[in-house]
Amino acid sequence: MRYSRIGNTSDSPERPGRAPRNMKRLHRHDLFCWSTFNERLDIDFNAFAWMAPSGVVLVDPLPLSAHDREQLRAAGGVSWIVVTNSNHLRDAHQIASDFSAKLAGPAAERHSFPLPCERWLADGDELVPGLRVIELNGSKTPGELALLLEETTLIAGDLLRAHRADQLMLLLPQQGLKSEPEALASVQRLAALPIEHVLVGDGWCLFGEGSRRLQALAGFSQGQRQLAQAPG
Repeated sequence: MRYSRIGNTSDSPERPGRAPRNMKRLHRHDLFCWSTFNERLDIDFNAFAWMAPSGVVLVDPLPLSAHDREQLRAAGGVSWIVVTNSNHLRDAHQIASDFSAKLAGPAAERHSFPLPCERWLADGDELVPGLRVIELNGSKTPGELALLLEETTLIAGDLLRAHRADQLMLLLPQQGLKSEPEALASVQRLAALPIEHVLVGDGWCLFGEGSRRLQALAGFSQGQRQLAQAPG
């Protein structure tokens, strides 16, 4: 979906007059992504839609094009919207209102979260069959949600990202990382799972060898990570 370009870190459009990008199919026939370009970081911000048998689930949704609204209505509407953390509110409230969808947010932010949610998700929860919750620590906000789709595809919010193609990285301290040791412990936990693909809210999605990429990230020293993340 083509969206207005944005130059801040709030994931909110600055020039809503631009046409949104349409959804594109990913590695599964039932999984889609749409994006908006962030000029400050030179990366895409991504949102995801899983056409689950029990109903469509959106993750950190950006504004929808008219075309995609019609596609979602043809698929039966939207059942759930998952917001992985309070920095990824994006267009969740508006889309929930438009589709009468239920909202789910991180349980660790329950008392400060800016949106009312029908469900508060914690580690190990299953929102719908096939979509399991993993809490990530050390990020901008407590209990950031990652979602594991049928045990092979990881959908991440803020903590995991890829500012370059084929190169997974952590959120940086200047971007709001609260605790690198806690963040690395979360990555090490993910690296032990049979993950094949890593879809990120910020940057390039990675297809194939997900566990290996997570293991490499977990094994980086701080100096190696800084070298890999240096601009240019």
